[in-house]
Formats: sequence, C-alpha cells, structure tokens
Amino acid sequence: MEILINNLQGDSEIDSEVSDLITKVSKRVLEVEKVDKEVSIALVDNQYIKELNDKYRSKNEATDVLSFPQEDENLLGDIIISIPRAKEQAQEYNHSLAREIGFLTVHGMLHLTGYDHHEPQKKEKMRAKEEEILAHFDLSRD
Repeated sequence: MEILINNLQGDSEIDSEVSDLITKVSKRVLEVEKVDKEVSIALVDNQYIKELNDKYRSKNEATDVLSFPQEDENLLGDIIISIPRAKEQAQEYNHSLAREIGFLTVHGMLHLTGYDHHEPQKKEKMRAKEEEILAHFDLSRD
C-alpha cells in the first residue's frame, strides 16, 4: 500500500509532519478497512478544488476535500485536499491544523472505501469510523 502525496498549491510549503500524518492516517484507514491499494493525495489551493468541484459535482465553490474512486486493481483512488480551506476550518472549529488535515484525510479515505453520508444512518456510521481512526492518533475532537 503506497500513499503518494503531491503538494500542488504554491502558497505554503507542507512540512514533513503534515505529510507524515497524512501517510499514517491513510495507511490506518487501509489497514482497518483491509484494503491493499495505492492512494494518491493532492494538496491544492481553493481555486484548484473549486474548478474540480464545479466540473465533477456542478458546485461552483471551493470545498475542503474531494474523493475520486478508481476502478483499478492497484489504485484505490485520488483525494484532493484544499490546504487553505483546512486552515480556515481549523480556526473556525478551534482545533489544530493537524486535526483538520487528519479529519479530511480520513473522510476522503473512507469515501474511497465505500462510506458515504447522504443518509442519516450512513452518516452516523461514517462519523463513528472517522472518530475511531482519529482517536488512534490522538486527534479526537475535544
């Protein structure tokens, strides 16, 4: 299981702690869900994710994370995370950037493994799994 991280946003550098966290959290989801596939994660700016959100979801606005499952025996899919949005949300929810990026990574990974949150029961199941994985890294909500 390989996790490929590409920093495509030019505003700020991503330090090794953030990329290590993304890798560890992603691998934990794969272990828990018993999946042995590669995942590609792109760290982008708001404009980049807005264009993808408009193109694939017909929502002409920036979002925090997008997931694109792949029909490939070796590649589970792609996750796109907006770093500026993650920073905004960390401040808004009064928690660390690490916690927010951890959450967005878990959220995207769970979508790739088949979870969704469109129905209340499925949303509850997904949120419980997110918190279980985040707790493993001491990133639970306070």
